[in-house]
Amino acid sequence: MIKSNQFKGTGVAIVTPFNKSNSVDYKALGKLIDYIVKGGVEYVVALGTTGESVTLTSEEKRTVVAHVIEKVDKRVPIVLGLGGNNTQEVLSSLKKSADFNGVNAILSVSPYYNKPNQRGIYQHYKAISEASPIPIILYNVPGRTSSNITAETTLKLANDFENIIAIKEASGNVEQCMKIIKNKPKNFLVISGDDMLTLPLIASGADGVISVIANAYPKDYSEMTRQILKGNLIEAQKLHYKLTDIIEQIFADGNPAGIKAVLELMQICDANVRLPLVKVNKATQNALIELVKVYK
Repeated sequence: MIKSNQFKGTGVAIVTPFNKSNSVDYKALGKLIDYIVKGGVEYVVALGTTGESVTLTSEEKRTVVAHVIEKVDKRVPIVLGLGGNNTQEVLSSLKKSADFNGVNAILSVSPYYNKPNQRGIYQHYKAISEASPIPIILYNVPGRTSSNITAETTLKLANDFENIIAIKEASGNVEQCMKIIKNKPKNFLVISGDDMLTLPLIASGADGVISVIANAYPKDYSEMTRQILKGNLIEAQKLHYKLTDIIEQIFADGNPAGIKAVLELMQICDANVRLPLVKVNKATQNALIELVKVYK
């Protein structure tokens, strides 16, 4: 039996810091990892959407993962973003990374741009499941992929493949999430992919979150998640509402530009992003300056 409990609680979709020259800032990446691990999160997720993985070269991805593994130093589990809209290319990437030494699971986004139907989505993940030597977390984010993994498809994948252990649900459809929670296998996890919805989803029976805001506020956000998992609603609400304004602003002008702006204000890493992304606009920057200033 594959253990999924290591992915309960708060995972952090870490940013990939860049220098002014647009090269990867490995020193800042190490600083960020140490900060969030010491902040009490349960695991880290590298090379996800927030990590701007689609703008990294194959060699950069390899060196970023190696650096993350080194800096985490087995203190928490590591999840690696590995997905795409070309199934054969994903399978090739799995083969090239066959040993996955130091990586505990992969997070695989539903195919984007192609807009496959549910049978295509199922067959895509079936192929990944049969090729992957480590557990798989599905990633449903229709706002980016233009196609939704329905509750029925999620449940079929969860029941058919033992190594598909969880879904990161970022559809924003609470009813769909509750349908999965109600009917899922016992050890299959439902993980929030939306920082603002984590509290209500866990209150409905979800198991945790893969968070963006926890890059900057790992201690408070992971504690909020732990409190609601324990059923301590009042304590969780206090931390949730403490964070809602800044959560709203980090997504106001695009992710990860917003969270990188906060991390720069906190002197953890620069706010540089790679094209086609750009830094946040002046209004968002000013709002974030004020929020960071008053956050206690």
